[in-house]
Amino acid sequence: MVKVTKDKYIYPAIFDYADDGISVEFPDLPGCLPCAHNSEEAFKNAKEALGLHLWGMEQDGDPIPEPTPVEKLHPEPNQVVGLIEVWMPAFRESIESKAVKKTLTIPKWLNDLAEKENINFSHLLQSAIKNHLGIEGYKPLARKQP
Repeated sequence: MVKVTKDKYIYPAIFDYADDGISVEFPDLPGCLPCAHNSEEAFKNAKEALGLHLWGMEQDGDPIPEPTPVEKLHPEPNQVVGLIEVWMPAFRESIESKAVKKTLTIPKWLNDLAEKENINFSHLLQSAIKNHLGIEGYKPLARKQP
């Protein structure tokens, strides 16, 4: 079975304004609940949370629900409904290309020589692994939003 994923998702979000900040709820995605101190941060956090939530669902093979039409939502007086769009190819790329920390052990004498030569351990390790795997020139390509 081929896993089908969409490039773009648009979901309604309910922005709930309270004295202590803004909470955001995606009615179609239980558990996707970002919050913020101001509207700009709320929008940014909502977009990031939506992308992360959908990416996790894709990775787990969970069915992704259709978004509820905005006209079917009935916000309270302190709430505003907004549409949040996420472009998944760029989001997936940012997650899959994210640097991860690795701890390794080398002899002290080798560390001393490498530091004396100002060797960038991260760069050297990446280059050595790519060389070992035969993918020296490989760099993941980020797809741009149309």
